Amino acid sequence: MATSDNFSLGEYLAQAQRSMGGGQFGRVSGPLSGYLFGPDALKKATNTYQTVGATTFTATYGKKVWDALNNKTVTFNAIKKVDWGPTVGWRLRTDRGANSSAADGKRSRPVTETGALPTVDVSAYVGVYSYPKNIVSTFGVSLKSQAVSALEGGIGNQFAVEQEATSRDHIKEINQELMASTGYLCSGGSSTIIVGIGANTYSLVNHFRVGDTLACSANDATTGVITIVDASSGTITTAGNTLTGVNGQSMYIKGRAGLTSIDDIVNNDSWGSGNVACPADVYNLTTRTAGNYAAAALASHNNGVGRDLTLKLVDSCFEKIRQNGGEPKLIVCGLDTYDRFNQLLQAQQRFVDVTDYIVGAGDERTYPGTRAGFQLATYRGVPILPDPDCPKSMDLNDVLLGTNMYVLDTDYLETAVMYPTQYIENRDYFAANALVIRGMFITMAEVRALRFDVHSKITDLNV
Repeated sequence: MATSDNFSLGEYLAQAQRSMGGGQFGRVSGPLSGYLFGPDALKKATNTYQTVGATTFTATYGKKVWDALNNKTVTFNAIKKVDWGPTVGWRLRTDRGANSSAADGKRSRPVTETGALPTVDVSAYVGVYSYPKNIVSTFGVSLKSQAVSALEGGIGNQFAVEQEATSRDHIKEINQELMASTGYLCSGGSSTIIVGIGANTYSLVNHFRVGDTLACSANDATTGVITIVDASSGTITTAGNTLTGVNGQSMYIKGRAGLTSIDDIVNNDSWGSGNVACPADVYNLTTRTAGNYAAAALASHNNGVGRDLTLKLVDSCFEKIRQNGGEPKLIVCGLDTYDRFNQLLQAQQRFVDVTDYIVGAGDERTYPGTRAGFQLATYRGVPILPDPDCPKSMDLNDVLLGTNMYVLDTDYLETAVMYPTQYIENRDYFAANALVIRGMFITMAEVRALRFDVHSKITDLNV
């Protein structure tokens, strides 16, 4: 039986067992088409997902995406990954046992030879709770489009093409959530809110996700949960309590459905968009008064007025972090701010070298490039990481300014992973009630800030 197909013996036997037609032995006149239904399409599975070969899919495709996450030059890569561990939170010490009601002020002080001892006091602690978040990316193709795409002039295996594209989208989604802004000025009101106060800021809705809990500076006690994010109109819709009086106010995140962002972590009560300030209730902490345990070392802003980046601004971040017992380990900024910083340093001949970024915690360190694998320029020995997803500030006229700059002590930042990226595929047409093939990537993790006062940021920078 002559044919132009060059089947191996294994392919021939497999095709003969699951042929969609063509002859007694499953020979077809075109390319192999068994992949349309999968190797066990007629075998009843124990659930809605194909069980046979699931381990292979996860080990191959899931690992591929996870490896890609850790080899991209983005902020997600620069933060160390840890196993979730048997915990849902931890405690932060909020004072050193200072007894403000006692005459001697605190429990640590000099004592003369016969003097009285300091008043006994105890430290104060606050609980910080953290739970894993699910990040999911789905895709699918119809059975007909999958068949037609394999014909002459088609793109080949359409399902495989979509799978590859979705894996890249999954990577991008995680990094965008990590670099999302805490909030922006808004207009409108009630349940539909326009992000920004003009018509040129539609892209700002990308900093919000369905399921996020919002509040606004007009009434911090009133919240709404996002149900719709419409990028075409730059609007978001909330359910539950409506956010009244939001026109011209700062709208901000009180709880993330996805990963907590760096901008959420590096905040205090002086945060705001434009010149509208409001508190940021993140990590179950109700106050971020500048200088306390819940606040950033420094959140430098300019009340919505653009300003040029200077070395003094950056050095102030270094100083505040070190005053709180931290040490700057990483500078993150957008591409525009990176270029300006580069020009500023070159003009003053301080752009000294490049370095391998090392991921570590405490005294533990990886070898240079072990987990990060990229080289970065440095300032005062601290690597500078340009991230295209870094958020921008907004001025009082609703014009986007330059991207923010973050100075971080990554010893106190970690991505706790409950489940690394998994790949799941579904070919159950009865469950879908349609002739479709579907796939999904899922990652379960959350970003943890073990301390807040060892990170800083600079906003309101000119483009």
